Amino acid sequence: MLLETARSKKLFYHIGTNINSSLGNSSEEEEKSLILKMRSNGGDDDGRRCRGSYDSLLPGLHDDISLNCLAWVSRSDYASLACLNTRFQSLISSGYLFGLRKQMGIAEHWVYLVCDPRGWESFDPMRKRWMTLPEIPCDECFQYADKESLAVGNELLVFGRELLDFAIWRYNLVSRNWIKCSGMNLPRCLFASGSCGSVAIVAGGSDKSGVVLKSSELYNSETRKWELLPNMHSPRKLCSGFFMDGKFYVIGGMSSPTVSLTCGEEYNLQTRTWRKIEGMYPNVNRASQAPPLVAVVGNQLYAVEYETNMVKKYDKEKNSWVVLGRLPVRADSSNGWGLAFKAFGKELLVVGGQRGPEGDSIVLNSWCPEDGSEGGTLAWKVLAVKEHVGVFVYNCAIMGC
Repeated sequence: MLLETARSKKLFYHIGTNINSSLGNSSEEEEKSLILKMRSNGGDDDGRRCRGSYDSLLPGLHDDISLNCLAWVSRSDYASLACLNTRFQSLISSGYLFGLRKQMGIAEHWVYLVCDPRGWESFDPMRKRWMTLPEIPCDECFQYADKESLAVGNELLVFGRELLDFAIWRYNLVSRNWIKCSGMNLPRCLFASGSCGSVAIVAGGSDKSGVVLKSSELYNSETRKWELLPNMHSPRKLCSGFFMDGKFYVIGGMSSPTVSLTCGEEYNLQTRTWRKIEGMYPNVNRASQAPPLVAVVGNQLYAVEYETNMVKKYDKEKNSWVVLGRLPVRADSSNGWGLAFKAFGKELLVVGGQRGPEGDSIVLNSWCPEDGSEGGTLAWKVLAVKEHVGVFVYNCAIMGC
């Protein structure tokens, strides 16, 4: 309790600093615009309703300005913030503060990963702190079977197979617990997936009988419902998906145990149609290889070439790939398995294992494409090192909210 009190006092100092910087960096017109925007979206009334009180949140400030300041508080401080009083606690437990951050375009990118089959952990890059998530209350089959993961909105979805069928477990940042959620219309594994804001799309994969699929579905994290989309042109599994320029893409994969695909497919959410792009991913993956390791930063597509351990960038106009530089870890030794390559805000993140004299460890490396590359060298920086957990990354997802 004393520790939380000390943290709360420290937090008040940060809030005060935030008030000064927030007001100092905003013009009067910007402040008025923000207040009007919040009111038009029910911010003032809803905020007071969820607190159950009409007292000001921060003494001397109108609630519109107070909420503006509180929205910039780091997610790491939410536990301390909730200890200050019941009104702050309600702002967080109701999910209102998360919604306000989304409305204001505020996002902190946290890393969620599994280096040990027993459970998930999250990493806060701002505080350089690891946190263990609650254990998924699943059966033993789901716990130890291969799984896929996807972050969408403020949820982490984990896909796997229980004893009798496929299952999906959802971790929510607001409730901070796992809930078994409704499955897809056509359950699958080994599919391509990607998310943009509160929606995600999955495509392809194989059903529980091993049939390769060309169907696709859209998930809305606000309604928590799955919607069937039109089929792709080709069935494929072991493929990868991503959003770029407001459209969803699928590349790589295999249509059968012996046929690899070099074409990509583009889904237009407005026209609800798929377009085949020939030769989009010439690095065909064999059955022993992982799905393509791809990430989109600044609406530009990057990928890992397993055999050479190089990072490549996609040229949209020429439909070709350009080599940029080398990875900070090796991907060739395991054909791309056990390695994560993700968009991390404005940076690319590579999470992989390394062996050293002091034992095995997982290393998080990041590089900002805006920094460019010099002589084929990418300036990777180490974000964190997790020691004594092996060298294999089972699952990884980045959540920005």
